[in-house]
Amino acid sequence: MRRTAVAGVAALLAIASAGCSSTPEPQRFTDARALADAASAATLAGHTAKFTADVTTGTLVSHGQGQAKFDPAGTSLSMTTDYVGEPIELRLVDKTLYAKVPESARDQVSDHKAWVKVSPDGTDPLSQVLGGSLAQLAEQNDPARTLAQVRTAGTVASSEQTTLDGASAEHYRLTVDLGKLGSELPGGLPAEALTRLGDRGKTVPFDLWLDPQHRPMQLVLDLTPVMQATGQTGVATVKAHYTDWNSPVTVNAPAPAEIGVLTGG
Repeated sequence: MRRTAVAGVAALLAIASAGCSSTPEPQRFTDARALADAASAATLAGHTAKFTADVTTGTLVSHGQGQAKFDPAGTSLSMTTDYVGEPIELRLVDKTLYAKVPESARDQVSDHKAWVKVSPDGTDPLSQVLGGSLAQLAEQNDPARTLAQVRTAGTVASSEQTTLDGASAEHYRLTVDLGKLGSELPGGLPAEALTRLGDRGKTVPFDLWLDPQHRPMQLVLDLTPVMQATGQTGVATVKAHYTDWNSPVTVNAPAPAEIGVLTGG
């Protein structure tokens, strides 16, 4: 009798143990559109985040860091980057991009103001030379823009449950067809480069890590195929890393009195 009771308890423990060990992993997305929609909704629900950004193009490596507020009306962000060779502060507010001019160059700004507006189609020297690149750089750190690119031109290749910086994460490996993006190209990739490609190098790898709430933790866009297709060597990547979701963030446009017009070259 005692032996039977012990066997029964052992059987119950074995069943309980098996139940614990077979807990299914969270269901992951197989469709890029569904993945992008879920991550976009989670980004808005997260309200704010801090980020770092790294752009590598051959031997050129730039680093940036900043903070962002996410709203259905549009993302606002502020960041500092050395993308143009020296530190420059950018602010994207109400879909308008502002750049803080280094003090050494403020004699080229009307009334020596600290800030100027930057536009891809602007007529001032800064906009004509760097307007498109700076706008792409700022917007590429907006998850909403990146996820829109995934929704339009992405395909999920594989996924896995993993960790990032010691935290649980869903890792998705995707491909993005740049030819489907039109003018909405990733930061650091000029439109003329895509024109030169023809049918070569237009499909590029994209890696996305999401936290358990489906908020972006990290994204890495590999543009190396574009470089190789145009006969260049080295690697080209755009990487953004997001932390401190829903933390206090303040992003405001510069005061009108601080905004001038760049007049010099």
